[in-house]
Amino acid sequence: MSSSRVGLRLAACLLNISEARRKYIVENIAKAALLDKNGKKHPQVSVLNIFSDQDYNRSVITIAASVDKLGSSVLAACLEAFQAIDMEVQEGIHPCLGAVDLVPIYPLSGVTVEECGVVARSLAEDLVRHVPGCSVFLFGEADLPEKRSLVQRRKQLGWFTRRDVSALQPDLGAAPARRCGLTGVGASPYVMNCNITIDSQDMSAGREIASAIRGSNANGLKGVQAMAFPHEGKIEIACNVESFDDQEAAEISEDFQNVSYSVLENLNQL
Repeated sequence: MSSSRVGLRLAACLLNISEARRKYIVENIAKAALLDKNGKKHPQVSVLNIFSDQDYNRSVITIAASVDKLGSSVLAACLEAFQAIDMEVQEGIHPCLGAVDLVPIYPLSGVTVEECGVVARSLAEDLVRHVPGCSVFLFGEADLPEKRSLVQRRKQLGWFTRRDVSALQPDLGAAPARRCGLTGVGASPYVMNCNITIDSQDMSAGREIASAIRGSNANGLKGVQAMAFPHEGKIEIACNVESFDDQEAAEISEDFQNVSYSVLENLNQL
């Protein structure tokens, strides 16, 4: 029986924070999402996963809840994060603009992406109201009427290269404070994060592989966005997978391996 048949209307947030090296801070942020305003465990909220990367100094906390409770739960986690993370001293090789870098809201069951957009927009307004110095850019269904994609917004704001955020123009809030940075809040169909390690230190090979598999490439993998980063002495291809309409995860993995082998073989022949 589908969850929507028993009345569950679920949504999720993959909360991206610019901290991974201080485990207690990440855990406190996750715990904040689970508690109601009286400090008791909320029965309709779950933290499904915490993924932290030391090199990137970035963590992704997966929060799932009924759609009417998700916003307040994520807000509580964000408030904890803004208290603990200072972007003026933050270090890590992953691109980022904010202490709370990304707040994407996704539908899970019985919920439309448009409803998630309403949750995201309300959450963004709460953030700039409750956090001094917090500034927000919007994307996807929260960015009305344009509905610009996350990739488009990141390119516009220079997210891929660390920069002085104080000169950026947010959609909500005042000019970004250096401690808080700039936070992205939005909604879209579910996006899966997938990082794949290449046994090479050649960043040119990593960039070529990332370029070859991107869905924006005519021969790339549909629904795949990719970037290459140095990681633990190797190269990591960080992917966002937006669509499984035509290819299952195993097929995407196989195609990725074929592209990688081809690129590395060509480089070895030079």
